[in-house]
Amino acid sequence: MRAAGQLVGQVLLELKRMVAPGITTLELDMAAERMIRDGGGIPAFKGYHGFPFSICASVNDEVVHGFPSNRKLNDGDIISIDCGVVLNGFVGDTAKTIPVGRVRAEWLRLIEVTEECLARAIEQCRVGRHVGDIGWAVQQHAEAHGYGVVRDYVGHGVGRKMHEDPQIPNYGRPGTKEKIRAGYVFAVEPMINLGTEATKVLADGWTVVTLDGQPSAHVEHTVAVTEEGPELLTLITGEAEAPSQEQTELATSS
Repeated sequence: MRAAGQLVGQVLLELKRMVAPGITTLELDMAAERMIRDGGGIPAFKGYHGFPFSICASVNDEVVHGFPSNRKLNDGDIISIDCGVVLNGFVGDTAKTIPVGRVRAEWLRLIEVTEECLARAIEQCRVGRHVGDIGWAVQQHAEAHGYGVVRDYVGHGVGRKMHEDPQIPNYGRPGTKEKIRAGYVFAVEPMINLGTEATKVLADGWTVVTLDGQPSAHVEHTVAVTEEGPELLTLITGEAEAPSQEQTELATSS
């Protein structure tokens, strides 16, 4: 699982570097599939319950499961890229929300807080704690900033299959749900909306958008629970975990 996590983490990092005004989400999808197969893996999403692409590309008010297309990214957009691989029978799953060019400060702050929610959730992935502790860590931090926590879609166990038990909601109460044990592996993935938590699915049957049209951020790591603490299988050493200071200053001054 470490190998699968590192492959998908590296693919996502390369996709992040490609994100710029003018690139299409379909170009990102094609690049992802090429990198996954070059690395000896198989795109975990492609064909999953009929999903036709290698990544989910969700722009602005799209929460998750966005279809790649010939749509070009514009300056000021944000894009959530979710990517999964199967390598030697094991799954790695990761996601990141990436600013495109000069993004307004309010949207950058949403991404930053969502990253903070993920970090707080990962801290709860320890032996003896409970799944409800993970959800509470996300919920209390996001709601303290006035954001909506998506209820309709959740994180999950991951291993030989992409979606395994238990479900990992981004809301909950401490000390509830399953007790966490060493050897568990979770895909922890806060989905946080600038406005309402409510969502709807578009006519394609997949793309989830916010009900009020406000932007959404989505970040995810595959996390292994060890006796020593949580291990981030999809984290690439040196990867930036938040928008750069330069982007923040540009947005603030624009």
